[in-house]
Amino acid sequence: MFCNTNLTGFHFTLIMSRATKKRFVMKELDTQFILPESNQLIAKCLASRGNNLHEVLDQKGDQYLASMPTKFRNTVWIKRGQYILVESIEEGDKVKAEIVNILDSENILHIDANGQWPESFADEVEKLKRSTNKKGGEDDIDLPPGFSDDESEGDENEADESEDDEEEEEK
Repeated sequence: MFCNTNLTGFHFTLIMSRATKKRFVMKELDTQFILPESNQLIAKCLASRGNNLHEVLDQKGDQYLASMPTKFRNTVWIKRGQYILVESIEEGDKVKAEIVNILDSENILHIDANGQWPESFADEVEKLKRSTNKKGGEDDIDLPPGFSDDESEGDENEADESEDDEEEEEK
């Protein structure tokens, strides 16, 4: 990435190294919650066809090739079945879209919460909701081995009984 700036007569060019580029792209993918714009579609990756081309199935049911932009090349890999955000392009017969963003589970849930997740992929959101409920539910509190809520309630009852016994002995 080149950045040309002119500060009081000096001309600087910033060249981003491969490692810096990878960190920048990965941070961008991890931290941003993306909502599809009017010219963008959500698609499911069906297969990788090589040369940074991926066969996708979009929310309308159309199947075509989508190209990986240069900022993602050799930095991010798309797995079969993963959801992506694509933007249609006019040129080309076979390649009809370019990948804008790769959607992770958090981004998918964010899009669904805003009511923009397509009905054709609704089953994926249900799977994600079930898996997050299993993993992060309030009922799944990590307790030390051998400790349960029933035991703790029993301990309180035993403490109350011992206090009652002490009071009876004093009388």
